This record gives sequence, structure tokens and C-alpha cells, in this order.
Amino acid sequence: MDIKKLLENDRVKPYVLKARYGLEKEGQRVDLTGKLVNTDHPATISKSDDHPYIKRDFAETQMELVTPVTDTLKELFDYLESIHEVAYRSLDKNEMIWPLSMPPELPEKEEDIIIAKLADAESVRYRHSLAESYGRRKQMISGIHYNFEFSEELLHALFAAQSEIAEYHLFKTEIYMKLTRNYLHYRWLITYLYGASPSSEKNFFEDDSLVEPVRSIRSSKFGYVNRENVQVSYSSLKNYISDISTLVEKDVLVEEKEFYSAVRLRGGSQVADLEERGIGYIELRNIDINPFDKNGISYEQAEFLNLFMVYLLWKDESAHHDEWVKEGELTNEKVALEHPLKPTQFKAEAETILDEMEQLVETLGLSVSDKLLVTERDMLDDPSKTIAGKLYKESQQSSQSQLALNIAKEYYEKAWDMPYQLTAFTDMELSTQLLMFDAIQLGIQVEIIDRQDQFLKLKLNDRIEYVKNGNMTSKDSYIASLIMENKTVTKKILQKRGFRVPLGDEFNHIEEALQSYALFASKAFVVKPKSTNYGLGISIFKDGAAYEDYEQALKIAFKEDSSVLIEEFLSGTEYRFFVINDKVEAVMARVPANVTGDGKKTVEELVAEKNEDPLRGKDHRTPLEKIQLGELEILMLKGQGKQIDSIPKKGEVLYLRENSNVSTGGDSIDVTDQIREDYKIIAVESVAALGAKISGLDLIIEDIEVPASNDKAYGIIEANFNPSMYMHVFPYKGKSRRLTMNLLYYLFPDLGKIN
Repeated sequence: MDIKKLLENDRVKPYVLKARYGLEKEGQRVDLTGKLVNTDHPATISKSDDHPYIKRDFAETQMELVTPVTDTLKELFDYLESIHEVAYRSLDKNEMIWPLSMPPELPEKEEDIIIAKLADAESVRYRHSLAESYGRRKQMISGIHYNFEFSEELLHALFAAQSEIAEYHLFKTEIYMKLTRNYLHYRWLITYLYGASPSSEKNFFEDDSLVEPVRSIRSSKFGYVNRENVQVSYSSLKNYISDISTLVEKDVLVEEKEFYSAVRLRGGSQVADLEERGIGYIELRNIDINPFDKNGISYEQAEFLNLFMVYLLWKDESAHHDEWVKEGELTNEKVALEHPLKPTQFKAEAETILDEMEQLVETLGLSVSDKLLVTERDMLDDPSKTIAGKLYKESQQSSQSQLALNIAKEYYEKAWDMPYQLTAFTDMELSTQLLMFDAIQLGIQVEIIDRQDQFLKLKLNDRIEYVKNGNMTSKDSYIASLIMENKTVTKKILQKRGFRVPLGDEFNHIEEALQSYALFASKAFVVKPKSTNYGLGISIFKDGAAYEDYEQALKIAFKEDSSVLIEEFLSGTEYRFFVINDKVEAVMARVPANVTGDGKKTVEELVAEKNEDPLRGKDHRTPLEKIQLGELEILMLKGQGKQIDSIPKKGEVLYLRENSNVSTGGDSIDVTDQIREDYKIIAVESVAALGAKISGLDLIIEDIEVPASNDKAYGIIEANFNPSMYMHVFPYKGKSRRLTMNLLYYLFPDLGKIN
């Protein structure tokens, strides 16, 4: 079958680089001095053996991070980076992840390496058998397993373009068998470029069997490999299955997964499943951890591997399959044991491969990064630019362990730099990021259905929940959301149920509202859009308003909605009651946007200075919002006799907003434990009256010590159908309330049984 010709088919070429990806990355937990820890798997991560993202490998200290299957490399790295951040922030603050494949200094006594404390007795038994067969030290080597699957579009297009094989699953098997044999033959190039284990730390080797630095201990005979009597044929899928089964039957291997080839054929939970289902994808297991990328593997590496897979499919192979594979193993051993700063003895062949890959790109018109292949050529010309070369060279300034420690600390600090966000998903709302973080930590599968629309699919066991914008869920009906969105309807329902709400009128035209100026001119009142969120378009006048200010406030409000409410102003402090499933989970007092004078800086300069706080940002991606100096703020300053270029006295507090929304620059203060129970009951009953289960209810309370039953003790100003959670999780002052966790436990009651 002429694969080259098939790939050049015009109906095939559009799909050549399309694939599906998955990645597993192992790493040892160490303390801040680089010593292997003796603590258990973090309690904040679900200890369930089948956690989809964060597992334990051989040892209790060895974390394995697993991405979901993705259709693009960008998605793969977004998930990988996020799972990394969840893992880091779930560790004890004195722990971090070792950035090398070779473990840190190991205990002198091998039995002091603690095998993973899994719940499944069979999994523990298997690990003990490995420890007896290979020793615990070798099991502590970590690496990357890279799962690769050609897209179904590509495979079907190739199948349709040929006529030699009549059945699709047999054709697919032939594709993957050829890919596998060629990878095993040419994997030495990956070892040269990306090998990253030149030397070991104390107590890894029991003797001085390997003194000189190499490219990759892990990919050599000194790494984690089977004994010489473990031989498996890749000449056909049938022989592959038969050989592994025989090895298990003869007790040469304890289980099928003890076969440690650089490539595993995947298609079911057991090797025997391949016979019925065929090969679904291949797992590349010979990739060292790249210490110079915080994810352990760079995007460019993955992009090169993607093109390399296509090249291996395109490249002719020998008809003598087993000899072809064996030749590749011998070559790889030589490359793995070369000095990391010496040119490889196979440089000429490597250059030919890169030439042919460039030819492939040109012939098929493939779209790849400009630097792809250029970087790899530089590595061939200068071995110090390979990962092993760079690692060895930089280690000479002190030691490999010290360099690894410095790198680990750098990644540790980055992970904790902004603990309120997932770096790869900062284009999404902060509440959504926090929900994703907690879902990953709890072992709930997270699928982003529509990134721009903040639409998630969450799955735990057989239960599926869809969540939009952080907390819009199936628990609230569509009509309940519409009720809360409409302030007039909300007010009427609550008023009829006996709750106190501000009196006022609704206007659909600005002319009509202007004609009613006399009704409000000398009163304390509020102008706000009928349906809005984040406090947009709201103006507050505590002492009445001049006509021009009244008109300006109406213009601002009508920009946000076609209907505007003018209501009585209720004096007191505004509190946000967050209700989930008939329970107040958090209460927050909110201080309007403000600055404090120093007698030197202008209002504008003070705002700029306060906005330098790293907790302040834009578009709800940080716990606090930057303070603005727009129309409303200028109007507010005018009421205090100030302008943006005014210089407030030292200690003088100027409020730039009347409304206290955090989303408009206000400060958040948790007061959950200080609020009387009767106010919490009112919040719960009010939300229930609206038919809702999740709501942020805003109350004005003049004195929280006064019972709610007192006349005019409180007033409900609005109910929010999609209230922000981040300001409760990261308040400006007070205790953090992890509402995202409350929400997930509400959506998935079984979490209480798992964790």
C-alpha cells in the first residue's frame, strides 16, 4: 500500500495534521529544599483511585497528571497547565513538584520508599510485585506518556482513497502498526532532541554502573526497562497480542501493563481487546520530562511529534519488521548513552530525516510553525541546545540537583502567584475559572462546550450537569432566572409576599422620566436600569438632585436598558446574601469604590495607585475590579465638591460610586458570621418566593444588630440570577467562603461519599 501517494490525495491532505491527543505526566513531590517528602497524597485532592486528572503512580510521593483527550494541541496544553496549577495549589505550601525525570535524592534504605496507598488491594499488590522484580528505586523515575490518535476524518479519507484492504478496522490496524514500527526504529531522534536525564542523584544506583553523563538514563538500559527475556513482535497485531499473553501466562510478566515498550498499542482495557476492537491510538512512553518548560513538555515538542507521526506514516519501512524494530532499539541505546554535549554519531541520518520532513511539509502544503524544524536543526548542529545538553551545561555551575531545585521553586512561585485564576483560561470569567479549579480538584470531569459563552459540561460517574457562567444550572428554572433579571417583577413578587422593597416607578422613555423630576427632586432616590448586572448604569442621590444631574443619570441608565427604575433610596449598608439550596452560604458587606487622600496626589493619581494592586483587574478575571473614572464617578465627585484633578486632604475618603458593587471597583468584606440568623431566614425565604435555588440577594440593612422584624430594618433591592462567587472566595477582608465547592456538592451529592 503506497501511503505516500494516499497522503498526497487532494481529499486527504486537508486532514493530515488533524489528530487527537492525551498526555500523562509523572512527578515526585519534594519539600522546598528539594528533599523527597514523606507525606501522604494531598487531602485536598480526592483520594479516589480513579481520579480522572490527578493520580498516584508507583509511590505515594509520585503524582501523575492526566489530561482529557483533546482535538487540538492548544486544548491539550490549556488542560495540562490547569491541572498542573490545581495540583500545585493542592499541595502543602511547603511542597512542590520535582522538574526532572530522574528522582531527587532517594532514601538509603529502599524500603523507605513508600508504595502508593491505594484503596484497591490488587493495584497495591501489583506495585509490590514490581518492587520485588525491579526494585523501588527504578520505579521512582518519572516521565511523559504521550497518547496520539490520527483523526477519524484522516483515517476515513485514507481508507476511501485505497482499495487493497476491504475492512476499515483492518486498514486502521495496518496504519498504526506501520506507525509503531517506524517510531520504534526512529525514536532515537526523539531521545537525541528531547532526552533530559543525563545523570542521577544520590542513592538511585546501588553501585557506580553509570558515572559519565549521558543523554537519557531513562531511555537507556539503565532506565526502567524489562529484562532481556521480554521480547514482543510488532510484525502484526496478532503476534503482538500473542506474545504478551504468552509472557503473562509463563509468569515472565505479572500483568500485561508490565510490558514497558517505548510504544504501547491501545484499544481497550486489555491487550486482548485489540483483537476485536483494533488499535484505537498509540501511547509514546519514551519522553523525558523537559525541566525548562513548566508543563514538563513544550508546545513545540508536541507540534514536532505531531509532524513526526505523519512523517513516520509517510516514510517507507523495511519488510523485515522485527529486525527493523530491533535495529531501532540498538540505535536508540547508543544515542541515549552518548555524552550530552557531543554530536550524535547519527547526525547525517538525522539531517536526512529533517530534510524529508521539510519535503513532506512542502509537498502536502502543511501549515506548521515557522520555527519548527529550525530549532531541531540547531540542536543537531549544537548538542548544547538539546534539552540534555542544556541541562548538563547549566548544571556545571553548581549541580543538577541545585539547578532542579531552582527551577522547581520558580514553577512553585508561578503557580501561587495568582491563586485565584487558571492561567490558561483567563479569558473566562473568574467565577468560572474557580469552578473549573474545584471540579478538577474533586475529580469531576470538565469539558468546555463553548469557551466564549462560559458553557461547561461536568461529569461525575454517570451524572452530568451543565453550567453556564459559573452558577447557572439545571437547579434553577428558566422562568426563575427571568424573574430575577426583571427588577420590577422581582419587587412585585416579594412585596406581595410581605417582604420590604423600595417604592418607585418604572419608565420606558426618558422624556416621561424627565417630566417626573419634581416627584424625586428633593428626595433620596436611586436611578437604575430595569434589567442589568454588575451594578452597571446605577446612580444614587442621597440628598435629591439637580435637574442636569437627574438627566445625566437617566441617560446613563437608558444606555444599559430600554426601561429604567427610579426608587426610594434606602439608607444603610448593602449586603450580598448568597443562597444555595435554601441555605445562606455567605454574606458580604460591600464598600463602594473609594480613595483616601494623602494631601499630595490628585484623585486621578490616587485611583491609578490603588489600581496597581495585583488583585485588581478587568472583566471579572481578578477578585477586585479596577476603579474607573467615567461619567458616574465624575458625577459622584461633583456631589462632593471635587474633580479628578482635585487633591484630597490627608486621610480624607472620597467615594467614587454610591453603589457598592465589587464589579465597579468596590471592596468586599465577609460578614457571614456577624449577620443575625433572622436576616438569613429572610434571604432564604425571599429566594424561595422567587422560585430560585441559587441567587445573590442584595439587602440594605441600617443596623445588623437590630432584629429584622423591626419596621424598616431592611429592604431588598434586587435578586441576582447569576451572582459572582469569586468575591466571596477571595474577599478584600474576612474569611474566604468557597462557594464554588458548595455549588459542586449541591450539583453532585455523591461527592460527599467519595471525599
